[in-house]
Amino acid sequence: MTPARVRHMTFSVVGRQGDALGVAVASKFLAVGSAVPAAEAGVGAIATQSYANLAYRPDGLAMLRAGHSAAETLDALTAADDERDQRQAGIVDFGGRSATFTGSGCHDWAGGRSGNDYAIQGNILTGPEVVEAMERQWQSWQGAAGGGDLADRLLATLAAGDGAGGDRRGRQSAALLVVRAGAGYGGQGDVEIDLRSDEHPEPVGELQRMLDLHRLYFGAPDPATLLDLEGELADEVARRLEELGFASLEDWAGVENYEERMVPGRIDPLVLAKLREAAP
Repeated sequence: MTPARVRHMTFSVVGRQGDALGVAVASKFLAVGSAVPAAEAGVGAIATQSYANLAYRPDGLAMLRAGHSAAETLDALTAADDERDQRQAGIVDFGGRSATFTGSGCHDWAGGRSGNDYAIQGNILTGPEVVEAMERQWQSWQGAAGGGDLADRLLATLAAGDGAGGDRRGRQSAALLVVRAGAGYGGQGDVEIDLRSDEHPEPVGELQRMLDLHRLYFGAPDPATLLDLEGELADEVARRLEELGFASLEDWAGVENYEERMVPGRIDPLVLAKLREAAP
């Protein structure tokens, strides 16, 4: 296994909820999402950090796909790595089994915690309180059952670590990756969410803003909240569209990337709010 000399002063959470798997990570490092996280629907999720060995991602997923547990996979990866003492990694398999590893050569403070459905780890942190806060947040999550809330849970866990001190060198980037079978754009592919704040003074907060936008643009409308486009509401929508220079709601929505929220003869209240903002 050829080591990759990429040093990540990083904290991350790898998790599973329902049939969703994912990773959230933050670091004082440019574009941490380009190197640390990996996940495959129905298989597992991995974070590789410290002097990250990027081969852990494809090799680890291949072992998980072959039926090895998270612990077996992480043991095999580190056993084959001559520079394991400088590595840190966390893995969760599709069965919810987890494992975390912190090499003896990782810079203080470094360590991790794992349990059913999660692995949390970090290095060059302000102290153990970072992973402790992350674990408490993960375990106390009260979101709905199933895979739909994993992104919120991962991001809340990451934010807890950030609030507890995070990377003691400061902040620079963060990333969120969630996979679930058939949850990709338009039902194509398995990547439900893949967001990166590559260079930002508050990357975790920026990641939350991006997640909110992702749900606005790609989320499906709630049928219970849809409004009939008739009467005064239809007149209002037509007037606002005319002010903006559009002949139809569909034309405007296409420009603004709200196609996923279009329903013939009705309007999503979120889209209506955005239209009112655009043409007050």
